[in-house]
Amino acid sequence: MTAPFFIYVHGFNSSPQSMKAQLFLQYMQRLGRAEQVAIPELSHWPREAIRTLQAEVERHWDRAVILLGSSLGGFYSTWLTEHYPHVRTVLINPAVNPHELLPAYLGENRNLYSGQVYQLTEGHLLQLLQLKTAQIADPTRYLLLTQTGDETLDYRDAVAMFADSPQFVQPGGSHGFEQFEQLIPAILAFAEGRLELPPVTPLYPTS
Repeated sequence: MTAPFFIYVHGFNSSPQSMKAQLFLQYMQRLGRAEQVAIPELSHWPREAIRTLQAEVERHWDRAVILLGSSLGGFYSTWLTEHYPHVRTVLINPAVNPHELLPAYLGENRNLYSGQVYQLTEGHLLQLLQLKTAQIADPTRYLLLTQTGDETLDYRDAVAMFADSPQFVQPGGSHGFEQFEQLIPAILAFAEGRLELPPVTPLYPTS
């Protein structure tokens, strides 16, 4: 059987250098499986970001593709999962309605990693709205990992949208998802068709 391919989908104003992306890559490197991982750099334009991700997904029609979607990346990953039958997704503190959250960021923005400065516009929000997934066809294709201490997103939105999917809902934590590396074995189990979630241990938000 061909091994699954993992695509880490980073969030808003993030990059392939994000902490979770690098933690996952380093974990796979230690296993000698780095060739199974891609972390594409995404445009701040949603339509362009989706095109980049579609190209990556379509390169791997011959195997299962597992998306690791963080924040806005979770929103993109949901759209992709609903459009490609060989894709399953691990959602990490995912955005459910980013077109409702991001109006607060209209105007000049700076990518936290690359330093790129750009203008977030109403056009960005319209493109996000066009990518909104109205209904989940097969909840078993998703694994939700979320922390209630998320200071950016209301975790309850994702819990409600993916109510019929397996979930790891951890009290405390933060939007960055504290102790993410402890969930990587569960992500790999999900990729193999198994569900092996660790016990839920409450965390305190970091300052």
